Amino acid sequence: MKVYINYNDARWRKYKIDFEQIASAAAKNLGSDAEVSIVLTNDSEIHRLNREYRNIDKPTNVLSFELDDDILLGDIYISLDTAQAEADAENISLADHVAHLVVHGMLHLQGYDHIRDSDAIVMEKAEVDILKTLGIKNPYVQDSGVYSDFSSCPGDRFLSRIKRINFRENGFWQYVVMALLGGVGALGFAPYHLWWMTLISIVAVYMLSVRAASRRPGMIGAFLRVLPFSAVYAVAMFWWVTHSIYVVPELTSQFAIWTIPALIGIGIVGGIVFAIPFVVIMRMCTFPPCRPFLFAAMWTLVLWLREWVFTGFPWNPIANITLTVPVISNSMALWGALGLTFVVIGFMAAFSELLMARKNKYNWIVLGVFAILLVIGMIAGYRNIQFAHLVNNGTSPVIRIVQPAQSQSQKIGATRADAVRVASENVRNLINLASAPGNPNIVVFPETSYPFAIVDNDNMPIANVLRRNVIIGANYFSDGKLYNSMVVAGTDGEIEKIYSKSHLVPFGEYRPFGDIIPTPGQLEAGTGAEIINVDGFSFAPAICYEIIFSDSLVPDNETPDAIINITNDTWFGNTPGTYQHLDMVRRYAIESGLPIVRANYSGISAFVSSDGDVLTQIPVANVGYMDGVVYGAHITPYRKIGRDGWMIIILLFSCMCTFTLRRAILHK
Repeated sequence: MKVYINYNDARWRKYKIDFEQIASAAAKNLGSDAEVSIVLTNDSEIHRLNREYRNIDKPTNVLSFELDDDILLGDIYISLDTAQAEADAENISLADHVAHLVVHGMLHLQGYDHIRDSDAIVMEKAEVDILKTLGIKNPYVQDSGVYSDFSSCPGDRFLSRIKRINFRENGFWQYVVMALLGGVGALGFAPYHLWWMTLISIVAVYMLSVRAASRRPGMIGAFLRVLPFSAVYAVAMFWWVTHSIYVVPELTSQFAIWTIPALIGIGIVGGIVFAIPFVVIMRMCTFPPCRPFLFAAMWTLVLWLREWVFTGFPWNPIANITLTVPVISNSMALWGALGLTFVVIGFMAAFSELLMARKNKYNWIVLGVFAILLVIGMIAGYRNIQFAHLVNNGTSPVIRIVQPAQSQSQKIGATRADAVRVASENVRNLINLASAPGNPNIVVFPETSYPFAIVDNDNMPIANVLRRNVIIGANYFSDGKLYNSMVVAGTDGEIEKIYSKSHLVPFGEYRPFGDIIPTPGQLEAGTGAEIINVDGFSFAPAICYEIIFSDSLVPDNETPDAIINITNDTWFGNTPGTYQHLDMVRRYAIESGLPIVRANYSGISAFVSSDGDVLTQIPVANVGYMDGVVYGAHITPYRKIGRDGWMIIILLFSCMCTFTLRRAILHK
């Protein structure tokens, strides 16, 4: 066939590439009189063509313009700038990469396409076969020779063998491995704390995802590729919410039928949510060294969105797996769970890119950027630990936490008379536990531990009997509305303050879809964050899972002495959810710089210092009490900047680094 070469950029002339041989090798079933024009250009011209003919306002590597003629095939435009940058990023020679682009363009002129996954597989196989006849290795196997030298370090032989494991894209075993990695990824969180398992799973899924990014799968194809991981990851982390259905026999008989649909719903919703960062890096064409910034920013953005979309559920940020390493976890005092998640995810993505192309200097630079951020965070974390353990000045009141540890069945009766009798016995039980030896200034009881509803102008008999300041959870009824509340009463039993929960639990405390899905209760939400004072001791109240929302509890420019969190984890028993809830408390303590007093009905009650350290605790399902003092409250940098402020900083930082890195690659 006839190949016409047009040098629209003179820089191409120094490269000795046999375009005629390459184009001829890619000419499938074409006669000798067929003609093709190859235009060797730059980013400026190909950008203009891409914008004019494809409505895509950015440069690309190759464009093919088909003439629908068996003789005059059409024109192939190749940009030297983008081709060189991609070759450098992939650590391959420009000649080999340009050969791939010529073959790719030639196949387009002959009717091949890659819009659908099935078509892309056919086109990709044709490219690989043609390049093989030219002595060029498979371009879709990233840097397959990087780890062939086993002498450089002891781990190279192992890495080489791992690298040679290859699953057919969209094949059965790829989906199986993805699903297994989803289960493994959840092991980094409480109660297992196998943080390294989570990191390994992220690296593995990242590498399995980006190996297909070069041919840019469709949106649905990209989601399906990673869905086995993200769906299993979500179910493995959140299956425990269905345990609540089986706590009370009456509820079990009504709601047990919803167990399987609930798990499927968790898998579908969680599968979509956790797949987003992987889909973005598969779908967006960017240089490999830039991908870690994009991936980490998207993972963090998804976490941020989870905090407020549909009442919010920012459970188990990746930052929580670092709680076993205090100097790292305390970097959340600087940039919160959002920032630490960004650093950890970015570091692992950069490490993955380095495994795939170790000789690429830009991958080392990106890993270095995230390593520097990690060190900065550790310095801030060390300072936060110091602040948290400042010597107590002796002014803190003694606080007693009471954990009744009764089952839900022990709190109800079959008839109204039985219910009143059981409630009265439970009140006596609370008083007996709180009356143990000691001289506490404040007694804290868990969420919904007072079995009678509180109404306006009511009093708190428990406080009057104990002659102590009492903080207790109860249902509050006012103006025909029922609230889940924290009641604060003085030593005379007079109720001084009622705080009502503002972040209600969907399906548990209100009906998000009306009566479509049955819900045990329909409560009203409170007005939100405030500070309460009890004899000079100030605290921010939090009921149950309000503690998981980063900016929800402490009003701006306020620094109380502590946070008092009352909760009832009886619904989740001795499942991972109970332990993960405590870790969310520890995370909040670090972010806010405030110690936390946590009274749990039958979960884990604890005194948590402002560096996230659990000072003392009552284990799951144990009846008991404990006394303690809290101190070390301080304002953290994170609290000054806030969750939304840090999200903006993370996005701007990622964009700046990506732009700078891309420009350096293109103009080196």
